[in-house]
Amino acid sequence: MGDAEARRANRGWWDTDADDYQAEHGAFLGDVDFVWCPEGLREADARLLGDVSGRRVLEVGAGAAAAARWLATQGARPVAFDLSAGMLRHAAEAADRTGVRVPLVQADALALPFADRSFDVACTAFGAIPFVDDSAALLAEVHRVLRPGGRWVFSVTHPMRWIFLDDPGEGGLTAVHSYFDRSPYVEQDESGVATYVEQHRTLGDRIRELVGAGFRLLDLVEPEWPEGHEGIWGQWSPLRGRLFPGTAIFVTEKPAG
Repeated sequence: MGDAEARRANRGWWDTDADDYQAEHGAFLGDVDFVWCPEGLREADARLLGDVSGRRVLEVGAGAAAAARWLATQGARPVAFDLSAGMLRHAAEAADRTGVRVPLVQADALALPFADRSFDVACTAFGAIPFVDDSAALLAEVHRVLRPGGRWVFSVTHPMRWIFLDDPGEGGLTAVHSYFDRSPYVEQDESGVATYVEQHRTLGDRIRELVGAGFRLLDLVEPEWPEGHEGIWGQWSPLRGRLFPGTAIFVTEKPAG
């Protein structure tokens, strides 16, 4: 399963699923908000990006670009890009609803259409990274477009979740898969053509890719399930969230030197 096939599958998936995804999760994510994960951690509280006022910020795999719009309200100068035209259509509709507009770009994360050192900050909440085979190349692209001293923060499904079934109930509490099996999760149509592809990397893999791209790891945040949060998002649930992490947020920077 190479990047070309994964790209075709995931672009088609998100174009087709965009309406259903927004119908199911849009209220939780908001129109102008930056939610890092199903646990509900918000950038307004965590401040993982630091002070964004006046800074050029790239939202990678932005989806409907709620985070980019929130960043604009904080004085940032964001750009939101995504591979999916379907998700960017929702971004444009949300801009019309809210009056908060940011530049929207349809682009491939492995070939960013931006100049070297053109952004101060880059970020994504579950965007792009899990869906490309060559995530090391994606990190190298982000490193290229960041200025020295720039921060790169991204959230992904916590790698240990791959040990378990994708089940928010008791069936998702028993380990059934090897943590060390990097085989992607693939869905196919009746003809055997891939329609959805998601990649697994261990925590060590992610850190080695970051270091290899030239980043310095500042923090690894594993959000705890908050009291009173009873929502279920796919495999995320209060039952599982109170026992083991569902999200990993990597906080990194491009060294100033």
